[in-house]
Amino acid sequence: MHRREFIQAASVAAGGVLAAPNLTGMSNLGAKKRLAMVGTGGRGTGFWGKTVLDNYGDMVEFVGLCDINPGRVEAAKKHIGATCPTYTDFEEMMLAQKPDVLIVTTVDATHHEFIIKGLEMGSDVISEKPMTTDEIKCQAILDAERRTGRKVTIGFNYRYGPHMTKIKELLMQDRVGKLVSVDFNWFLNVYHGSDYFRRWHGIKSRSGSLWVHKATHHFDLLNWWINSEPVAVTAFGSLDHYGANNSFRGIKCRSCKHKDKCKFYYDVTKDKYYTALYTDNEAHDGYFRDGCVWRSEIDIYDKMSAQIQYANGVVVNYSLTTYSPYEGWRIAFNGFNGRLDSWQDIPYQHGVFESVDQANRHAQEMTQNKNEVPTEYEEIIVMDNFSRKHESVKVPKFKGGHGGGDKRMHDMIFRDPNMADPFGLKAGTRDGAMSCLIGIAARKSIEQNRKVSIAELTDLKPLAVRGKVS
Repeated sequence: MHRREFIQAASVAAGGVLAAPNLTGMSNLGAKKRLAMVGTGGRGTGFWGKTVLDNYGDMVEFVGLCDINPGRVEAAKKHIGATCPTYTDFEEMMLAQKPDVLIVTTVDATHHEFIIKGLEMGSDVISEKPMTTDEIKCQAILDAERRTGRKVTIGFNYRYGPHMTKIKELLMQDRVGKLVSVDFNWFLNVYHGSDYFRRWHGIKSRSGSLWVHKATHHFDLLNWWINSEPVAVTAFGSLDHYGANNSFRGIKCRSCKHKDKCKFYYDVTKDKYYTALYTDNEAHDGYFRDGCVWRSEIDIYDKMSAQIQYANGVVVNYSLTTYSPYEGWRIAFNGFNGRLDSWQDIPYQHGVFESVDQANRHAQEMTQNKNEVPTEYEEIIVMDNFSRKHESVKVPKFKGGHGGGDKRMHDMIFRDPNMADPFGLKAGTRDGAMSCLIGIAARKSIEQNRKVSIAELTDLKPLAVRGKVS
């Protein structure tokens, strides 16, 4: 499915979806839009930096890059291919360059700081997910957007993948009738899953835990698919495998005396990109990209399960596994008239278990600008009650990042911000809030051993139908 076919396929009416948050800085035709970025780690430099400049250099230009690590920001500039100045002082960059759009890709716990300052200093903002990590910061972002009149877009790229969008289309067509419940299981394999624990993401005060950093993707999909907003969360979780649970540990893999017997040993020096960004610049900030997954300071959960209640009556059972032999997900929507099942990257579903390189699966999946594979497809099964038949809906499989969603999201943000959006793909601060608030509520539920209401966290009142304010 090419871009034109994708747009044509998205021609159905999308009643009840939220209004698209067009960035004012990206809506004017003519001169190149002036972009600045704060946070030049791997995600920012690769996905929001080099990829954007390579594909949309005729539309945008980087006028500033900022990071607290002076070596890293210079390495990022080289990798991106930008010619702009670099900064270690954010406000200095903003005052000097006055960008149309600020891209925020810092440590999750600091997103709010730069989103708010960016809005107040006259820029629209694009923020990596999660929007933020606690309810106080979330409210501050909502207040700043209202106060300044500028706009924030959250990078929920999973929505844009053809597989995800097809599920949305079928649900919008009321294919299984009134929704009752959803079962959603996400599996991180031992290679990708462990990587969160060797990075800063393993510290709750920096990432908000995987309930927020990782699962915000999944919760946003649920909110979007169900077309309602969450009202309460009950969760369970613990740290059973990583962190202090092992009999031995080190500081970082390169200097660890246990590397010969540790199944999670990781040689970061084999990755030239990470070496240039991180290991060559450790002296500036002391951050190790190959931190030990058994560090005692790790305090996030590695086993997670939640029940989410929605304002329209739907109940979701969700789980996240961080040490699975394979990476993928499966979902089932139960309705009055039937059931919709789908999955992605469950190797035995297509009889290809042995051929899947799980060690490199995530890196390959994140490779940008790939087209569909004609002989491969994602599958959605729809069954009607009282019928012995089922419908198999096949969606061409894309090899691009996040199932082809990355390129489509970038196109809508940078190439054609006025593109028709019948599925409500663009995500603003309400979307960002409602997804991260589920994770925040889940974290609180575990810590306080109680059901947590979404309405107690911010001034947002959950809507039975997204976008429909009574």
